[in-house]
Amino acid sequence: MIREAVEFAVEAHKGAVRKGTQTPYIVHPLEAAVIVGSMTEDQELVAAAILHDVLEDTDAREEDLRQRFGDRVADLVVEETDDKTLSWLERKKGKLERVARGSRDLKMVVLGDKLSNIRSIARDYLTLGEKLWDRFNEKRRDVQAWYYWGMADCLAELAPCEPYQEYVSLCRQVFGERDPRWGEK
Repeated sequence: MIREAVEFAVEAHKGAVRKGTQTPYIVHPLEAAVIVGSMTEDQELVAAAILHDVLEDTDAREEDLRQRFGDRVADLVVEETDDKTLSWLERKKGKLERVARGSRDLKMVVLGDKLSNIRSIARDYLTLGEKLWDRFNEKRRDVQAWYYWGMADCLAELAPCEPYQEYVSLCRQVFGERDPRWGEK
């Protein structure tokens, strides 16, 4: 299943790169899968991590995921997928709500995604500083901080896991300590 998910994701993300870089996009879902694999041996969760962006960012269809990977994997990918017809803030509020009430399985997939993202942000922030935020749809650092710290709250069930601890540490490194005003979005 994992090999098939990798092949599917590689084809779906073919030619795409990470925002503001020349890094092939597929590196991100593969890193997310390694992170999830460090928390569980459940192949369906690892496959969902590999596939987590195919509905949101490619022409892949939910029906194809259900047919090839089953309902559990497809359901996790659907839950992880943002509705790009909404504004950035609406999408992120919705994502925080879905993750907060979501299953532990969903939280592991989301942690894989978000830890991969914050690793990339932390790396690039060291070299670009505040110019980093120009590459994002939401260019304000404080609003990004609101989202990433809010996600830490939603994922707190995973606090005993090393990836969660790394996530919180990187949030501190990039955004500093949590500011209570960030919850006012």
